[in-house]
Amino acid sequence: MGDPGRKAALFDHLARVGKALGSGKRLQLLDLLAQGERTVDALAQTCGLGTTTTSAHLQTLKRAGLVATRREGTRIHYRLAGMDVAEACVRLRDLAAAHLPDVAAARDAYLGPDGAEAVTRDELLRRVASGAVTVVDVRPAEEYAAGHIPAAISIPLAELADRLGELSADVEVVAYCRGAYCVFSHDAVRLLAAHGRRARRLADGMLEWRLADLPVETVAG
Repeated sequence: MGDPGRKAALFDHLARVGKALGSGKRLQLLDLLAQGERTVDALAQTCGLGTTTTSAHLQTLKRAGLVATRREGTRIHYRLAGMDVAEACVRLRDLAAAHLPDVAAARDAYLGPDGAEAVTRDELLRRVASGAVTVVDVRPAEEYAAGHIPAAISIPLAELADRLGELSADVEVVAYCRGAYCVFSHDAVRLLAAHGRRARRLADGMLEWRLADLPVETVAG
């Protein structure tokens, strides 16, 4: 028979990952790092947290082996330890949505009404190949540079209203952002529709695109 003490120690080590994931703020940080490497200051600003608090959360994630770092001068850059971390976060998200009714209510309250049918990844690939759509990445420019859908153009959501002239009025726009729970593409479609443009959004986003092992392009720095 196995040693109960050793078995308990094993499960305690497994629980370290669960404890690290047991914070909404840390899940937000992992969600951002799935888009690309970031500094503590950049993460703090995007999440609306203090630098000290952000650093503490990142240290918890690092101790659990979920993030890795590199130093550039005095700045420390964080990244996911591997795409398996991103996959685990998606599975956690889907598990919560399947078993907690509150998740769906919170999601709908955050993302807002969705009047247009979303485009699947397969449909988007077909339509891009036929030249039937303009694909717009509405994430911040640095996320686009770190990795984007081939043929997509970068128009961050904050710039979209001022750059409508760059989009042909005769071609449907498909907007995408970080992932299934990212509001940017929803807001982009609502803005485009308000200006009389045909627009839909990708059903999920860049995170799921990467996990599906679909082609990704980067911008050389």
